[in-house]
Amino acid sequence: MTTPTGAPLVQQAVTAVLEEPLPMRLTAYDGTDVGPKDAAIQLRIENEEGLRYLLTAPGDLGLARAYLTGTLTGTGFSEGDPYEVFSLIKRDLRVKDLGKRDAASVLAPIVKALGTKALKHPPLPEIESQPRWKRHLAKVNPVSRAADSISYHYDVSNAFYEKVLGPSMAYTCAVYDAATDSLEEAQERKFALVADKLDLQPGDRLLDVGCGWGGMAIHAARERGVSVLGVTLSREQAEWGQRAVREAGLEHLVEIRHSDYRDVTETGFDKVSSIGLTEHIGVKNYHDYFTFLHSKLRDGGRLLNHCITRRDDTASARPEPFTDRYVFPDGELASPGRLIAECHDAGFEVQHDENLRLSYAHTLAAWCHNLEANWEFCVGEAGLPTARVWGIYMAGSRLAFEEGWLHLHQVLATKTTENGDNGGYPLGSHWRG
Repeated sequence: MTTPTGAPLVQQAVTAVLEEPLPMRLTAYDGTDVGPKDAAIQLRIENEEGLRYLLTAPGDLGLARAYLTGTLTGTGFSEGDPYEVFSLIKRDLRVKDLGKRDAASVLAPIVKALGTKALKHPPLPEIESQPRWKRHLAKVNPVSRAADSISYHYDVSNAFYEKVLGPSMAYTCAVYDAATDSLEEAQERKFALVADKLDLQPGDRLLDVGCGWGGMAIHAARERGVSVLGVTLSREQAEWGQRAVREAGLEHLVEIRHSDYRDVTETGFDKVSSIGLTEHIGVKNYHDYFTFLHSKLRDGGRLLNHCITRRDDTASARPEPFTDRYVFPDGELASPGRLIAECHDAGFEVQHDENLRLSYAHTLAAWCHNLEANWEFCVGEAGLPTARVWGIYMAGSRLAFEEGWLHLHQVLATKTTENGDNGGYPLGSHWRG
């Protein structure tokens, strides 16, 4: 495919939309060759199908589809940690602000050369989930739909997660005091911080919703003498956590239950922890979610809600298409302000909010390091497409936290009574001396 002047069409399109020279090398099957020949990162569109992936879903989704199908290849980066590619594209690539008419004129020669198939999707990768609108039309029971979404993300393989997450098996933001901290040190610090904020005391009853593989539940029982009910919708998480509880000799204090949090009938808990669950429930369900957690606590009890948020609410709560189709189906993120407001509307009194944004960037870097170090095992366990998805997701998320597009907020609240009793919440902050 060439222009009337003999220039490859892809090369013509790329140079037409860039403000500055390409900071990497791009070649393509049509003879395209742009960017420094000695660039550290080099990408290649292998065939017409790869180009069609990019045309039919411009942006991250099209790039991911081409990469996952092998029709977009590259060198100079690790598949387990493609952070350098994301950094180059997001920070150094300067694209013109084209109007619809100008953009159409740039793409017209390629569309003409490819014919009617130019804007027809090539076969989608098998691991891609259905678009959100199809999931919505299915009208599945909300609990079943939530279970399907959780299973899609978490029931990949416990062995896979053991390699990526490390011994803590904690798939949530760790708390770093220094960049030199190990991942395990930072995860243990996170559990301790949650326990301190909740003021866990021997004999307390803790409800840990979305308990994952049981890390917080085991910490609370082992370190604080707390009785814990942990619930998760992931069967594989529950089975792994139940085994970990037995191996720790904590069956008398900890129950890990394979259940939707909404099916918990017990009440009167002293404390509730929600670490990484709010991202899955949908913003429109925040009120029901926090109202339910409020109903589980005794008067004066505490809630610690730990979750990813957007920086603000100027953008949609829905994730980018790649994340929605490959990582967190039905996941949504709101601002910390929306989160706090919903807590108050459900009857809580928010006492403290802490942003751990940069700690999450360090956490994601550590997970990518683990994936890269155990790449062959992870590919053998979960398959090459899934391993690539996790590399893309975690490296891209690291950049989002570094740049401030995403935040991680821990919101501490009390079930304060109508007469102002907040369970003896202290006058000052005492958990991080």
